[in-house]
Amino acid sequence: MIKFLPFLLLDYVIKCCFSIVVAAATAAPSSSTRRSGCPASRSLLQHLPQSPLGARLQNATRLMRQHQWAGPRPAAAKVQTARALLWGGGCLGVGVAARSWWTSRALAHCEANRLAGVIQHTLQQETDKNFDWKRLWTYLEPHTWELIGAILAALIVAFINIRIPNLLGDLVNRLARYANTYVMDPINNSFVKDVSKPASNLLSLYMLQSGFTFVYIYLLSRVGEQMAARMRQDLFKQIVLQDISFFDENRTGELVNRLTADVQDFKTSFKHFVAHGLRSGAQLIGGSVSLFMISPHMAAIALASVPCVVLFMSYLGRKLRSLSKSSQAQAERATGVCEEALSNIRTVRSSACEYREMELFEQETNEAARLAQELGYGIAVFQGLTNFFLNTLVLSTLFMGGHLMSTESLTPGALMAFLVASQGVQRSLSQGSILLGTMIRGLTAGSRVFEFLSLQPKVELLRGYVIPEERLHGEIRFENVCFAYPMRPDHLVLKDFNLTLRPGQTVALVGASGSGKSTIAALLERFYEPTSGNIKLDGYKLSDISPYWLRANVLGFIEQQPILFGTSILENVRYGKPDASETDVFDASKLAQSHDFVTSLPDGYATHVGERGTQLSGGQRQRIAIARALVKNPRILILDEATSALDATSESEVQKALDTAVQNRTTLVIAHRLSTIRNADLIVVMDQGRVVETGKHDELMAKRGLYFELVRQQERRENQEQILDQAQILEPPISENSPNVETTKNTVQ
Repeated sequence: MIKFLPFLLLDYVIKCCFSIVVAAATAAPSSSTRRSGCPASRSLLQHLPQSPLGARLQNATRLMRQHQWAGPRPAAAKVQTARALLWGGGCLGVGVAARSWWTSRALAHCEANRLAGVIQHTLQQETDKNFDWKRLWTYLEPHTWELIGAILAALIVAFINIRIPNLLGDLVNRLARYANTYVMDPINNSFVKDVSKPASNLLSLYMLQSGFTFVYIYLLSRVGEQMAARMRQDLFKQIVLQDISFFDENRTGELVNRLTADVQDFKTSFKHFVAHGLRSGAQLIGGSVSLFMISPHMAAIALASVPCVVLFMSYLGRKLRSLSKSSQAQAERATGVCEEALSNIRTVRSSACEYREMELFEQETNEAARLAQELGYGIAVFQGLTNFFLNTLVLSTLFMGGHLMSTESLTPGALMAFLVASQGVQRSLSQGSILLGTMIRGLTAGSRVFEFLSLQPKVELLRGYVIPEERLHGEIRFENVCFAYPMRPDHLVLKDFNLTLRPGQTVALVGASGSGKSTIAALLERFYEPTSGNIKLDGYKLSDISPYWLRANVLGFIEQQPILFGTSILENVRYGKPDASETDVFDASKLAQSHDFVTSLPDGYATHVGERGTQLSGGQRQRIAIARALVKNPRILILDEATSALDATSESEVQKALDTAVQNRTTLVIAHRLSTIRNADLIVVMDQGRVVETGKHDELMAKRGLYFELVRQQERRENQEQILDQAQILEPPISENSPNVETTKNTVQ
């Protein structure tokens, strides 16, 4: 409400001035009377510079009423607006170009880096990056004619706004002639004839103004929404196609924030700038020229300090850029904390960390609010100082206009036209502070969006060979493979790893946690590329094969914690092969031992599994994941500890499904429970990224090496768990009268 006080004050001052002007012009004397006048009048006019403005106007009004001319009133001097409008309209194009150039120079801002250090909640040094105007044009080019139409409509509205004050001044001049005259017959009186023409012209302009306002707002809405939709689609496409290492470096909440909040901010800023910035800039240039044509002296005084305001705006813009970047980055971090907590709500609940997450989110949101408040403080300072300057400008206009009226150098209509035109210029300047904050925020958001749009994945999905069906057998070779994760380039997870998987062979990888077992599965899926060495599929380098074809047709991946989508069981199974028929889904479910329990559900395959499959048990989710992998009939199957998180009953059911699934397929099993791989064709024992033992179960047990120790450790651990379970079952319940309870009570007392 406070920011509107200057406008309310301005409207009040203009109304008061209008009343004074009309009162002063009600009985304008003839030219002879003006030349002669009475001595008292001449004496008063000579001493006007030493009198206050209010007293001068009151005295002038009183004297004019005393010496009212009874004869025909002379026509008021016409407001010289033809050349003013010509100059103002001619300056529209130049003004828009100059404003765009100045804005690009003064409001160039920095681009936020990808926040790799967000996990540590620290704001890292950001790199300055100019806004990508060429990429923006690629989104605007399909809507060129709509954009041109919106710009032309906005300029027409600006031109109409420049024209209105002059017509209003003409109307005031005509109204002033009849201000103190009682009209007996308003229908047949000359009053209606004199006023009807300027009034009808004003009404026509108001109608045109409304129509073209509708046109440019509607067209801008179409352009902005279509541009934002395409931008979101391209950004989502670009993010989804990135390497897995990209998702290791960026939190999901931050990516979602760029897809939603940043695109929304950029779209809003774009529409606001074209709708208001372009119109305000044109009105500022054209209105300023019109002011000079109406009264050069008043315009010179009113606009003398405008360059200082422009320089101050550019200076404050540089100061607000860093605040805008920091505010958006902090809001992104708060979104990341929220998304992470909600995505893992069961872990949060089971760990009793609700209040910890609340405290963490509160800290992040408070910091985001603090930075946003600092940004708002800077914009408020600018807008407050600008409004003070503009209101002072209005007071100066009133003072100077009253003086010119008292010396008969300015007509009432001209003063009214000047006041209304200056009000339009004032509103255009007032929009500068709002446009400044909006533009900084929009350009920063756009730069963050364009940063991800310019990223290119190291591994392109559709680029590479497609092995003919007759040559695809399923043989895999790892040749001297070394690998380090991109986040830890100095730590080698695999060191000279060599392994061969024959077609149709089941190979199990065992080893302590961190030995590199899951890394091998990730390399085979081409989630990452080896640091050195080669991986070959049927003699073809894996790096030369199309990743999309490889994952869609050759590899079936079943992970330890399968994720189901919040849709039906049918759609979850079909996700492995979108064009699969219902028969294909049923056959895959039968192989995965899930068909019977699915058909027993009330809705069968149409049953919704809930978010992440929470409506199903762990064993049921795992079997549906197996069906999803089998529906595309993969030649190679990867099982990443597929039963380690299940209980004994669920593990038995899933193991039956896996025994059926691995038949006639090359299978790589990453084992946690060693009892499930006793029948594997080959067991590979890993330690610190290297192969230390290979062979079948009996052979490795006979060697009494690392595999033997791992089996013994697991057997002892399982025996201890069984003993503890039996002890809990056999332990009698503790009664209230037992000695132990009494001792406990006494101790507590």
